Amino acid sequence: MSARLAYHIEAEKGWINDPNGLCWFSGEYHAFFQHNPFAAKWDTMHWGHAVSKDLVHWEELPIALYPTEPYENSDGCFSGSALVKDGVLYLMYTAVSKELGQTQCIATSRDGRTFEKYEGNPVIAQSPVDPVSKDFRDPKIFPYKDDGYRMVCGAGIGGEASVLLYRSDDLLHWEYMGPIFQSRDFGPVPECPDLFELDGKWVLVFSRMDESRASQFIVGRFDGASFTPESYQIVEKGKDFYAPQTFLDPKGRRILIGWLHGWERETPPDAVRAGALTIPREVTLVDGKVHNYPVEEAQALLRDGVEYLRHEDGLFVLQDEDKILASWPEDQVKDVKYLLDRNVLEIFVNHGESSYSFLTE
Repeated sequence: MSARLAYHIEAEKGWINDPNGLCWFSGEYHAFFQHNPFAAKWDTMHWGHAVSKDLVHWEELPIALYPTEPYENSDGCFSGSALVKDGVLYLMYTAVSKELGQTQCIATSRDGRTFEKYEGNPVIAQSPVDPVSKDFRDPKIFPYKDDGYRMVCGAGIGGEASVLLYRSDDLLHWEYMGPIFQSRDFGPVPECPDLFELDGKWVLVFSRMDESRASQFIVGRFDGASFTPESYQIVEKGKDFYAPQTFLDPKGRRILIGWLHGWERETPPDAVRAGALTIPREVTLVDGKVHNYPVEEAQALLRDGVEYLRHEDGLFVLQDEDKILASWPEDQVKDVKYLLDRNVLEIFVNHGESSYSFLTE
């Protein structure tokens, strides 16, 4: 069995994709993730679980959510998020069943180790835009000022992608408020949407199911009911990055973790495990641009990354095999750092103005 990554979340065995339920709870950082514990390939989804004190060293815990209920009897427990309310950890996730399609459900924990599914699940049993709820998933819950809670999730029908908004007072009963973003330009469904406040602005993030597989960042304004885009950015440009999610930690940092693998990557048939999560990154807004850079606790792992850039005709060029990923005039590259953990390479240019995540084998 190959050695596990030293500083990244990776399962002892099986498959990992999207990070879920990122939070600080009961004195620990918690990261859940989409997980097939039985083989190194995607299959019926569970929620894996890991905890950390320092965002660098992680301990894998027993599986948090198994697909045990009738409303999970097809593809299991899909992605979702977490929120702490009155000392209780709430997980909201998409369940997939043969009868209902994709629905939204709640599980809770008082100790961060054992989880109980809400007896009233599913709490949202029907997509408001798709009569068969085929593409209605990945709820992200967050408090909104003094006006209860909000939730965004992704949906799509007929090639139109929508980020939908819901409101709740108790995290159990949800009122649909309408779409806050709709487009045919970013793929059929905006997967794993996230909406968060950052330095007086709001940032909408989702992963595109088009050919780019990019994670789209949109900076704009949000008033609790509607979102107004102001700028569009793709901050992370690596081929092995998808489904980033963020959370606010006790230090007031907005921390992002993404999936390291990519849907198009082939897994060797004898692999014991596949997929990992990125190093946690702090998200900041600099002159209106989103930056993401390893959290302070992980910065001792960074090394000078200029060796990964090729200097040519007054340009610095970043290349992956035969494909040029990016180029900059030499006077615009101020800083390049990289983090290498066995077969995981993460490169950060200009203190996270752009980043590139790869698996090297």
